[in-house]
Amino acid sequence: MGFSIHWSWLAALLCALWMRAGVRCDCPESNLQMQGGNYTLSNNLERGSMLVYHCPEGYYPYPAITRLCQANDSWRPRPKRFPPQRCRLIECPDPNVLEYGNVSPPQEKYYVDNETTYECYSGYTMRGSATRVCLKNGKWSGSTPICSRDSGDHCANPGIPPGASRVGNMFGIDDTVRYTCNGNLFLVGSSERVCRENGQWSGNEPACYYKHTFDTPLEVSKAFGNSIKESLTTLESTDDIQGERKIRISKNGTLDIYIGVDISDSISEDYVNKSRDAVVKLITTIASFSVTPNYEITFFSSELYEIVNIIDFMEGKAKLSDVKTKLEEFDVGDRNTGTNLNLVFEQFLEKMALIKIRAGEENFKEHRHVIIVFTDGAYNMGGSPAPTVAKIKNSAYLNLADGSRDDYLDIYIFAIGDDIFDDDLMPLTAGTGGNHYFRVKDLEKLQETFDEMIDEDEVKGLCGLHKEYEDHRNEQKRKMYPWMAFISTQADGHSKKCMGSLVTPEFILTAAHCVYGFLPEKVTVEIDDGQHKIKKAKTLFYHPLYNVTAQKDKGINEFYDYDVALIQLEKYVDISTDVRPICIPCTLETNAALHLVDQSCQSQERLLLKNHLERLNFLTRTKNTIVEQKDVHAKLGDNRYECIKHAVGVEGITADTLRDAVTDNFICTGGLQPFRDHIACTGDSGGAVYKNFEHRTIQVALVSWGSQQVCRDGGVKESKSNSRDFHINLFKVVDFLKAVLGKQDMDYAPLEFLEN
Repeated sequence: MGFSIHWSWLAALLCALWMRAGVRCDCPESNLQMQGGNYTLSNNLERGSMLVYHCPEGYYPYPAITRLCQANDSWRPRPKRFPPQRCRLIECPDPNVLEYGNVSPPQEKYYVDNETTYECYSGYTMRGSATRVCLKNGKWSGSTPICSRDSGDHCANPGIPPGASRVGNMFGIDDTVRYTCNGNLFLVGSSERVCRENGQWSGNEPACYYKHTFDTPLEVSKAFGNSIKESLTTLESTDDIQGERKIRISKNGTLDIYIGVDISDSISEDYVNKSRDAVVKLITTIASFSVTPNYEITFFSSELYEIVNIIDFMEGKAKLSDVKTKLEEFDVGDRNTGTNLNLVFEQFLEKMALIKIRAGEENFKEHRHVIIVFTDGAYNMGGSPAPTVAKIKNSAYLNLADGSRDDYLDIYIFAIGDDIFDDDLMPLTAGTGGNHYFRVKDLEKLQETFDEMIDEDEVKGLCGLHKEYEDHRNEQKRKMYPWMAFISTQADGHSKKCMGSLVTPEFILTAAHCVYGFLPEKVTVEIDDGQHKIKKAKTLFYHPLYNVTAQKDKGINEFYDYDVALIQLEKYVDISTDVRPICIPCTLETNAALHLVDQSCQSQERLLLKNHLERLNFLTRTKNTIVEQKDVHAKLGDNRYECIKHAVGVEGITADTLRDAVTDNFICTGGLQPFRDHIACTGDSGGAVYKNFEHRTIQVALVSWGSQQVCRDGGVKESKSNSRDFHINLFKVVDFLKAVLGKQDMDYAPLEFLEN
């Protein structure tokens, strides 16, 4: 031990002498190693370098999570031989706080996978989870168990979360309960709750966290979604039963959204990149609706890096597509040292002041403000942002003290990084209802979180809305392709299976050859809306020019021009996030989805089919999964003839009759060049050929027929060199679609089609 102290003193002396000679010194590497894990360095052992310890899942670094190489070439905190740095098993807060009941087994500490059961004393009733498991994020599964009895209290017993203490056992109107956390735990949520006249407690249920505790993406989805969901449109009171608020997406909503992403050295580049990706996903999700929020997006460290100015957004000088491109292209590799957290809040305050001047006091009253900041809370310049946040509140609340403006400002903190300064960050949050502070470790799943946080009740019928998941699990397919429908026909021992697309709550679009010749009662549609999975057909509508034998005199045995039909269902489908319509060409709603000002079919077609090689998709049903997506390229313009010529030889088609058989109403895909396309299989007929445009799905064609039968049983199959598929171009059959779907005297709400 004495030698170690002597060597440290000698090393410091030598370093001081070397510094006078202009030689840089590094932080020492002794005692940095960790039992059961490893560490990474942001900048080797040089000054300003951040050391981060890493442990396997279910464990956390102890006693330090990170260390910083300081200007005096020493680590903060200083590593010691005793206690040694090691990986500890994740611990959950002590559940032995249950009133009027027993917790078993009784233990001094509870670790990952430990299970507890709860039993109430005689005369008391259990609410919450009777069994809980300690999870790998340091939380207990389920909900807080509470033993209570009918005591005539106005509010129910709010319980005590694990690891906490509560002061207050009176639950009448205006009675208050206060919470603190025991030991080295800290409180997230409401430390004080008041019993309201509606029988509900104010605020949200508190929880006690260790430094190693994190919120799961599912928890963030529920809490963040329930907190922010009123922000886009409603200006009335949001005092609902649970104090929850949602992003309610309306067709006419506006909102000012300020986003700050911390890119300082204390946060790893991986965290920064994933935060940026989450921001891209958030603004993409909101943009998929017919709303126009204004954005101020800024990266910050010791300086600000403005991605978009909210004033430019308000003046129409900034486009969302350009903002996403700037976000994706921003290089976070070369970052300044130091962090000025106050600087980003000052930026937001300044922009709010400019908006107030531009809008005027009366119009400013109608503005809603949402501030979202990704940071670890570490700052070494600029001072605390708390005073600036107080000014932001005063500005948004218009200095009213009665709380009537609380719903007009939400400040959310996403605490990211390896060493989070919770005590500094939690007071910065603002807003009524739900949680506004989240400790996030699994940033990769935040994209799914932002998809789930939207309450789409007001616009769930908007065409083309869907979820986008990188992990294509079977249970997610219904949300990814909510318009997909499966069609079955059965008569006299003859059956067919095809696909179709939901275009209104009452109509399925498919290929005419899938249902032609069948009575409506022999046609069923599978589309699971949670009510009835199998829907019966009421009426079948075919394009009036569809006639499979129309070109027999030219030797063309089967002619599939105008191969399009609509199935009217006996009962409307129940529109939800799982089942909703796809957009089709030349409707006003599709114009809004494409953000087009020019209201013409030609504008939509030029935008969706503008390239001579246009990437499109359609679906196939497989044996082991619900559906899979196929990728193809439409050969248009100069590429079209090279594609359609492979129909020669099919059903009597010759070089002379090729253009008679493959009319301009068909889009051609398939082949190996310049890309290897997928090919349609038996059963894919009638399915939507679509294109995704900024989170909305637009159907441009439907699968009709192919030059070769490459596959019979569905599945993702690749094209051969001479196999081609031919799809009915919906832009060519708009008159038929309008005649049925736009008809005013039917018993359904008609679609609004463009005049030209």
